Amino acid sequence: MRILFIGDVFATPGLKAAQGFLKERRADYDFVVVNGENVAGGFGITRRHFEQLRAAGADVVTLGNHGFDQPGTAELLEESPRLLRPANYPPGTPGLGAHVFEARGGERVAVLQLMGRVYMEALDDPFRVADDVLEGLPAGVPVIVDFHAEATSEKKVMGFHLAGRVSAVVGTHTHVTTADECVYKGTAYITDVGMTGVQHSSIGMRFEEVHARFVDKLPRRFKPAEGPATLNAVEIELDGRRAVAVRRLRWEASRDEG
Repeated sequence: MRILFIGDVFATPGLKAAQGFLKERRADYDFVVVNGENVAGGFGITRRHFEQLRAAGADVVTLGNHGFDQPGTAELLEESPRLLRPANYPPGTPGLGAHVFEARGGERVAVLQLMGRVYMEALDDPFRVADDVLEGLPAGVPVIVDFHAEATSEKKVMGFHLAGRVSAVVGTHTHVTTADECVYKGTAYITDVGMTGVQHSSIGMRFEEVHARFVDKLPRRFKPAEGPATLNAVEIELDGRRAVAVRRLRWEASRDEG
């Protein structure tokens, strides 16, 4: 089975890049996961954005620390298991953190999202929650984990913690692609898949406002960068539930798509 995981889609340029790539290449993949927590101008997701990503070919859309920034997201999470928030939110939080889906060829695949705690919100222990979720999933089903976290060390340790027990641990959140993709004990790993958005930016936002904030320390309203975007993703090859290959993918959108 061939899995595509698209990194943090940032604002309209990122959305257009994801749509453009999937229009060309969706048929190459059995299952597609997209992190969409920044698609609404950098802060969360709306129903319209979720529907656009689904229409483009995303089987599952994952969120993160901005997941609840937009009104209506909680209701959307309750409606659709294809929109996932981190599983280590407190009990009673709307929506699901993991679910089992059907891939194009009829195979089952599970997606689990977790959020780190280093320099992030004080959520439940993602390592313990991962163990609890895995215990409840059907045996033999490949599991793709989106670990939305800031610290490289925490992501690397999660990869170690889950090695041999899941099919992939894919890091999101920092918006900068790392070059450490590997397969260890049948588990594909990368610290961060990177951002799908305008790369000539401050992780998706215009330089001007962010630069001013760094220089004079006065509050600024950040604005999403404009222009052609770059899609960052990883392709993961599975043999049963074991990963056999992982490859970084970088695709430049045309100006019509930017």
